[in-house]
Amino acid sequence: MALYSEVVMDHFMHPRNVGVIENADGIGEVGNAKCGDIMKIYLKIENDIIVDVKFETFGCGSAIASSSMATEMIKGKPISEALKLTNDAVAEALHGLPAHKLHCSVLAEEAIKGALKDYYDKNGIEYDHSQFPDCEHCEHCH
Repeated sequence: MALYSEVVMDHFMHPRNVGVIENADGIGEVGNAKCGDIMKIYLKIENDIIVDVKFETFGCGSAIASSSMATEMIKGKPISEALKLTNDAVAEALHGLPAHKLHCSVLAEEAIKGALKDYYDKNGIEYDHSQFPDCEHCEHCH
């Protein structure tokens, strides 16, 4: 069995939604000092719908593939649906990741949630703090 699925390889070799959104409505950045992966997600939101999403990822193939897949999974979706995205859903959509690379799907989930939190904060929108990772203390960001 191959280490990576064809889906992972496709999203690594041909990542979707790469780039920066100027004047993004929300930006989330997370990093893992242990493995060197850094993800930055940019959101453009209109009427509670994620109309555009871009990412910049510095890291391994699994990190790039996880970023690409996660952006595909939330593009065009309501914020409420994007908030429900889990690292397990990202890994499943990629047809699996090796156990030692599952942290990449966690980073993708956290970057998206970070961008949504940034959007709420910028716009003074009340939100349930339990829906967002506490990146000041999470192991993935330090």
